[in-house]
Amino acid sequence: MDNKDTSIQISANTPHDAVFKQFLHHPDTARDFMQLHLPQYLQPICDFRTLKLESGSFVTDDLRPYFSDILYSLKTTTNDDACISILIEHQSTPDKQMAFRLLRYAIAAMQNHLQQGHQTLPLVIPLLFYTGKRSPYPYSTRWLDNFADPELAARLYTHAFPLVDVTLIPDEEIMTHRSMAALTLLQKHIHQRDLMNIMDKLVRVFHTSAMTRQQLVSLINYLSHVGQAINAKDFVHKLAQHVPQHKDTLMTIAEQLKQEGMEQGIERGIEKGIEQGRYAGLIEVARTMLNNGLDQDFILKMTGLTTDELARIEH
Repeated sequence: MDNKDTSIQISANTPHDAVFKQFLHHPDTARDFMQLHLPQYLQPICDFRTLKLESGSFVTDDLRPYFSDILYSLKTTTNDDACISILIEHQSTPDKQMAFRLLRYAIAAMQNHLQQGHQTLPLVIPLLFYTGKRSPYPYSTRWLDNFADPELAARLYTHAFPLVDVTLIPDEEIMTHRSMAALTLLQKHIHQRDLMNIMDKLVRVFHTSAMTRQQLVSLINYLSHVGQAINAKDFVHKLAQHVPQHKDTLMTIAEQLKQEGMEQGIERGIEKGIEQGRYAGLIEVARTMLNNGLDQDFILKMTGLTTDELARIEH
């Protein structure tokens, strides 16, 4: 009887990684590893009884894969709904950007967690296991140290990111925002039903702020496509009367909007005519069916007409 081969398959190119992965793929071994090497402040929140090996490969939105050596998930001891992931990376050679690599793996794991339908991010704990010839490991595992100015980076990335909430900025303040004033003012009020209410303010901004022709065209295109319940042509025409330095451009845009409106009206008329023609055809088919004594339920099913519409044909 042949003996089953139970030897560990180790690649000649990556023997250090291969044997490490073989060992750490066993949950009992991984549990021992984590209890030995995880920082003490993290161990009390880890329910090691729930340890589960996860896939260590992730594909990002731009289809570039990220691979971590070992990834485990477990529950927390403090919140039944919370989840922790422990990402273990083996390294036999020093890598100056290792901390950033670990961060990328951690973020990929978080993204994968969200794509599974979870609403909160998991705490992903990166852990680097180093076995190289050079001792001690020569680089920081604090990813912020990869920046030229770590303290400035820490200030940025450990606080809330800058937020510009235009809904809370007073209009008078927005009007002092130089070349951004017109765009900001319009985007603040774009959801209003009557943008004529900001016409005077917009005119003042046009008089005091520099704007290229392309920016002006883009702004008006935005207005015409996103503005709610507004006659864009009339709005632009009125704006042109109050902004002489842009009058030619605005009048050209107003004429284009008028032309587009006419074309859309023609298209809607054609569609309506086609629909009316289709309806008239169904009525004629139904009348023929009735004259030939076909069952009403069958006629309704075949034509899609309503009972009332069929009744009007009969009379």
